Amino acid sequence: MADLVYPPVVVAIKTLWRALGLKFTVFGEAYVPRKGGAILAINHVGYLDFALTGTAVLPAKRYVRFMAKKEIFDHKVAGPLMRGMHHISVDRSNGSASFVAALRALRAGEIVGIFPEGTISRSFEIKQLKTGAVRLAMGSGVPIIPTIVWGSQRIYSKRMKRSFGRHHYPITIAFGEPFMVERGTDVEAAEIDLKNRMVALLHFVQERYPDSHEGQRWAPARLGGTAPTLEEAQAEHDAFMENLKKKKEDK
Repeated sequence: MADLVYPPVVVAIKTLWRALGLKFTVFGEAYVPRKGGAILAINHVGYLDFALTGTAVLPAKRYVRFMAKKEIFDHKVAGPLMRGMHHISVDRSNGSASFVAALRALRAGEIVGIFPEGTISRSFEIKQLKTGAVRLAMGSGVPIIPTIVWGSQRIYSKRMKRSFGRHHYPITIAFGEPFMVERGTDVEAAEIDLKNRMVALLHFVQERYPDSHEGQRWAPARLGGTAPTLEEAQAEHDAFMENLKKKKEDK
């Protein structure tokens, strides 16, 4: 697979990180395979998670093919770049095509990045996971690598003011120990296992983060931050979806 678009995009992204003065800490670099397929199951706290994770993988001389919502591919600027970097479009109304595309990429030896929570977690905790990562691992025979990004929410996240100044934010990316999901494994049990691994890795990262979480909008309530709890964020989401449904019915 020819990568003509990815290299110049990487240069641009690294230039952006330098302009923002970001301070990177990466744990578990050795868990990123130098060859062969793998699934990065990544938490989702900010809009730059994919680019930051992709940057952390570069020392392994690998590119990540991210699964991203179709709307990004439909954008007149982002779309051609996403396709040029061979990322995988996800149509939430019909996910079978994206699943097949990801399976094909994994079997060809690619690293595929997936956000199993589906959307950004406003609580900055690990939400309920979807089963895509587990099912892809079962179908492809490649390992899942739990992956955590922390600090990206301070730059650009849902319902938070963007902060693209030179703030020197610490950014942490951690790769956990790879594990296999064998064919025939109970999907629900494997999903719980993945979530537990991601939660443990998230706590590991948070405990070592150099800045205090106390009183911060970008920090979870569990650590003294002012972000909504998992339950509060879910209740707000449910109310929004119910309101959206009523509006559609009233038309």
